[in-house]
Amino acid sequence: MSPVRSRNAIATVSLRGTLEEKLKAAAAAGFAGVEIFENDLVGSMLAPRDVRAMLDDLGLACLLYQPFRDFEGMPGDLRRRAFDRAHAKFDLMDALGADRVLFCSNCHVGALGDRQQIVDDFHELGSIAQERDIIVGYEALAWGQHVNDHRDAWAIVKAVDHPNIGIILDSFHSLSRKIPSESIRDITGDKIAFVQLADAPLLEMDLLYWSRHFRNLPGQGGLDIVGYVAEILRTGYDGPLSLEIFNDRFRSNAARMVAEDGCRSLDYVRDAAKRLIDQPTDMPAPQPVLGAEFVEFTADGSDVARLGRSFAALGFTPVGQHRHKKVTRWRQGGVNLVINAEPKGFAAAYHAAQGTAICAIGIRVKDKAAVLTRAAALGIKAYSPEGRPGRLAMPALRGVGGSLVYLIDADEVEGLWAREFQVARVDDGEVGSDVRGIDHLAAVVHNDEFMSWQLYWRALFGLEARAAQDVIDPSGLVHSQALQSDDGAFRVTINASDARETLSSRFLDHGIGGGYQHVALTTDDIFATAEALRDREAAMLDIPSNYYDDLAARFGFEPELIARMAEFGILYDEDVDGAGFWQMYSRAFDKLFFFEFVQRAEGYAGFGAPNAGVRLTAQNRFRPETTPAAIL
Repeated sequence: MSPVRSRNAIATVSLRGTLEEKLKAAAAAGFAGVEIFENDLVGSMLAPRDVRAMLDDLGLACLLYQPFRDFEGMPGDLRRRAFDRAHAKFDLMDALGADRVLFCSNCHVGALGDRQQIVDDFHELGSIAQERDIIVGYEALAWGQHVNDHRDAWAIVKAVDHPNIGIILDSFHSLSRKIPSESIRDITGDKIAFVQLADAPLLEMDLLYWSRHFRNLPGQGGLDIVGYVAEILRTGYDGPLSLEIFNDRFRSNAARMVAEDGCRSLDYVRDAAKRLIDQPTDMPAPQPVLGAEFVEFTADGSDVARLGRSFAALGFTPVGQHRHKKVTRWRQGGVNLVINAEPKGFAAAYHAAQGTAICAIGIRVKDKAAVLTRAAALGIKAYSPEGRPGRLAMPALRGVGGSLVYLIDADEVEGLWAREFQVARVDDGEVGSDVRGIDHLAAVVHNDEFMSWQLYWRALFGLEARAAQDVIDPSGLVHSQALQSDDGAFRVTINASDARETLSSRFLDHGIGGGYQHVALTTDDIFATAEALRDREAAMLDIPSNYYDDLAARFGFEPELIARMAEFGILYDEDVDGAGFWQMYSRAFDKLFFFEFVQRAEGYAGFGAPNAGVRLTAQNRFRPETTPAAIL
């Protein structure tokens, strides 16, 4: 186990299944320890000592038992009962082999807010805990009756001044209340009993409901977890970072997947926090994606020729044939598409599962070796063909839907193409130049993988998440999350839907797992591109005239411009500053993948979200099986 992962923990409440299933998933993912959540233990058929034996067998430690509720500031008999419960829980912890326990701030309506009584209660509790070699951690719940701020919890711990009473810091409870993370600098590291982390989307709702249903892993939400952890590390704290996640989606996801993502998220946030405060780290820095170099399609039989005709209609020209494989390079401007028709190997296996599809992408980075080292540290698997080690021209990582992400150093791109491909005899004038690059790639995944693939791109390459969108498909709702590099050189959107009949879900039903569904190409003159596409008889998506009537009313475009847009099926959006975004779509190849052409004004950072419903409705018109398969 790596030194980093030996400091990772997870609360059993974060995972699906029985306590036994949760412990096995945590161990398999590489966690060093767990927080055992009381409800999981109470519902288990295993006695506490049997749980401890299982932990030992799995190589796990019970690092925290939790939660102990409604302890401090209780009146009369309620106070006595609270101390009786503490004695009982300390006995249970002894059987589990746990030496730390979480006491959360009191939420009982009868709790007294008298600060001195709270201090006295914890001091007395500390003496009992000291006799049992137990550390009590006090956590300020965001909805606590009298203590709901970690600054108040720290003031109480300082006043108690007992070696067995410390503070537990939980990112959600602090950040949901917008408590400045810099306030952690007032806390001494040796008094931090434990650290719990959870991210969350930025929502305006009741704190308790937000906490119980929408927490997610660091790197999957909008809270500044990196800054929070950085402040904790400044204090000198060197204990575990643990996940405490309450999320409806996670409760239905495979425990193994959530656990593996959990370890990755902790490694990612610890690394990022250390970089923020200039501490040594255990892995290379994220390498920014400099751009998408190619998109690879797998095809066989007649589909190879059909796909080639489709590419030609879109303005691409075959410019090279692989020297040893049935792989053809097509190019237009700065965009490369590759058709892989090899009868054996990865592409053939992918074709067997998915049919004609996008099987890989190639991305340019500054240092591919650093990416591979970072990927290994994050538990992201590299691709290695069985029986053919060292035969890959480019190293590759496993990607969405079993596809590959090939890594290419920016300074080796031209040499790679020249080395691997026999250049076709094509005059420069024959190679189209209507498009100059790939604006973004869109992937569709199963709903339970929606957050997992966001974490993949954020943790490995440092992509930043844009505002999430809910897109209206005629058959249901599609969740969409865009991520991009700082300079916008690489963008990817992740899409998922619970509704079985949406375009996204039907794409998933076609094959095994998710994958890339569309490629967006950048042009500097969308009208010139549209005319060229029409001249080549490319099959483009028809947009209803009602859309253009609405567009004219919204933006006040001249009738001549509206007529030209309607002629070519061009859609439009603009941001609050008036920066525009033009887009049009091809028909889908066998209703599976399609292309988009966009013209993006400087400053426009979106993806035309207001037009998504219109586009999806237009695509759904071609759903009946009687519709002839379009070339595109």
